[in-house]
Amino acid sequence: MNVRHLTPQVLPVLGALFVVLHLANGAAAQHDYKPSSQLIFAGKFDNAVEVLQGKLKKQADDCEWHYQLAIAQAQRGEYDSAEAALKEALRLGVAPGRAAADAHYLLAPLRQRPYFQKLLASQRYLPTQGPMVGHMTDTAASIWLRTAEPAEVRVVVTPADGSKPDSPQTASAQTSADSDYTAVVRVGGLQPGRRYRYTLEIDGRAVTLDQETEFCTAPTPGSPLQFSLAFGGGAGYVTEHEHMWDTIRNEKPDLLLMLGDNMYSDAPKSTPTQRYCYYRRQSPPPFRNLVSRTAVYSIWDDHDFGDNDCEGGPEIDKPAWKRPVWEVFRQNWANPGYGQGEQRPGCWYDFQVGDVQFFMLDGRYYRHLKGGTMLGPQQKQWLKERLRASQATFKVICSPVPFEYRTKGDSRDTWNGYRDERTEIFDCLTDHKITGVILMSADRHRSDAWKVERPGDYALYEFNSSRLTNHHKHPEMKEAIFSYNRTPSFGLVEFDTTKADPTVRYTVINIKGERKHTLELKLSQLK
Repeated sequence: MNVRHLTPQVLPVLGALFVVLHLANGAAAQHDYKPSSQLIFAGKFDNAVEVLQGKLKKQADDCEWHYQLAIAQAQRGEYDSAEAALKEALRLGVAPGRAAADAHYLLAPLRQRPYFQKLLASQRYLPTQGPMVGHMTDTAASIWLRTAEPAEVRVVVTPADGSKPDSPQTASAQTSADSDYTAVVRVGGLQPGRRYRYTLEIDGRAVTLDQETEFCTAPTPGSPLQFSLAFGGGAGYVTEHEHMWDTIRNEKPDLLLMLGDNMYSDAPKSTPTQRYCYYRRQSPPPFRNLVSRTAVYSIWDDHDFGDNDCEGGPEIDKPAWKRPVWEVFRQNWANPGYGQGEQRPGCWYDFQVGDVQFFMLDGRYYRHLKGGTMLGPQQKQWLKERLRASQATFKVICSPVPFEYRTKGDSRDTWNGYRDERTEIFDCLTDHKITGVILMSADRHRSDAWKVERPGDYALYEFNSSRLTNHHKHPEMKEAIFSYNRTPSFGLVEFDTTKADPTVRYTVINIKGERKHTLELKLSQLK
C-alpha cells in the first residue's frame, strides 16, 4: 500500500469515503458512512479498488464508480490508471468542476500531470459549482459560487426585459482557501417583483455559462401575491435520479426549500468528507440548471449535520465538531442567516415573500433528548417572538423532522421525542391567536399530508416530503391524508393570497413529473 501522497487534511475523508465505496450508489451509502479513520487505519486501499472494479463489471456506465476509482487509484500512486478512470468518469457525465474542486483534496496527487493541468486550466475562469441564487428580497439578491482557485468574483445585474438602467447593479466578493473557494455576492439596488438577468466575471474575465442566469426579486413585504415553491429533503446523490432537478425546474418554482439530508456526509468529524459530499451534490448539471435561477433556502438534518438520529446537545462548542460542521454548511449555501451567528451558531432564520413568512428551524445543533428540547431555549424563544410579531397571511414553520407523531412510529427522533416543547409552541399559537400557520417538514422518505388536531383551536396541516433523489423509501402511511413512496418525489406548494379567502395548495409530484396527490387549504380553515 502506498500512502506517501496523503496529507493530514485528506486522511479523514478517505476513511469515511472508502469504507462505503461498495455502497456508494445505493440506499445504504446514504446512511452508513463509517468513522472517518476506520479504513485508513486498516489500510484497505487495495480492497477499495477491488470492490470498485467489481462494481464496474456490472455497471460500467455509471460515472460515479469511475470517479471513485480514480480517487482510489490516485491515492495508491497509480496515476495512469487513475487518469484513465477520471477521463471515463468525465465522459460519462461527472462535471469537470467537481474534479477541479477535489483537486485540493482527493485528486491532489494528479494535479501536476499534463492532462489534469489542462483540466484545471479549463476551469480557471468558470465556477466549479454554482452559480446558485440564494436569499432574495424585494431590493437585493444573493449569488453563491465556488471557484477553482482564489479569485475575485463580480456579479453584474441588468433587467431581463432588455431595458437599460442608468448603470447596472454590481457587487464583488473574494474566494479563498479559507472559504473553500466560495463566495456569496450580495447585489442591492433592485426593484420589487422584477425579473433580472445576471452575468459573472472571475478575476476580471467575463464568464460564459451553460445555465440560465435570471431571477425575480420578491414583491414588497406584506403585499398579496401568487407564487410557488418546491420543497423536500433526502437528496443523497444517486446517478440515475439526478434528473429530479430537471423535473423540479420544469415546474418553474420561485423558491426551492432544502429541508435537510441534503448531501449525506454522516461524518461530523471530517471536514474533507463533508466538502466531498457537497461537491458531489452541487456539481451535476441538472442541479446547477435549477439553482442558477431559483432562490434556494436550506436547513440541515442528521445526515448533513452529524450522523443518523444525532443530537448536538446544549453546549455551543461541545462536541467540538459542531462549529466546524456549521462553518462548512455556511460555506455551501446563501441563506439570510445562520442561527445567531458566531455567538450562537445554528441554521435557523426566517424570511418573507410578500405576505407569506417562513420560519426555518434547526432541529439538531442544540437538540437534547434528556433535556426535552429539540430547538434549545434561545431558538425556541426566537421562534415564539417572531411568530407573535408576524403580520403575514400565511406563516410556514419548516422543520427537518415531522411534527406529527404518527410519521415514524414510536421513534423519538421526530417531535414525538419532544412533546412538551411542541405543545409549548402550539400553545403559543393559541394564546396569541396566531392564524394561518402551515407546517412543512422532511426526514421521511416519502411524501405525506397530515392533519394535526389541536383541541380548542384550528387543526394544523403538515406537508412532509423527503425523497428527492434517494433510493431508500419508508412505508406509506394509511393514517395520513395521503402518502406516496413509489418513486422519488417532491412537494410543490402554491400560494395565492390575492383571493378574498387566500389559499395554499400542496401537490406531490414524482420524478416523472406526474401529479400524484393534492390538498388545498383556505385561510378560513386556519383560524
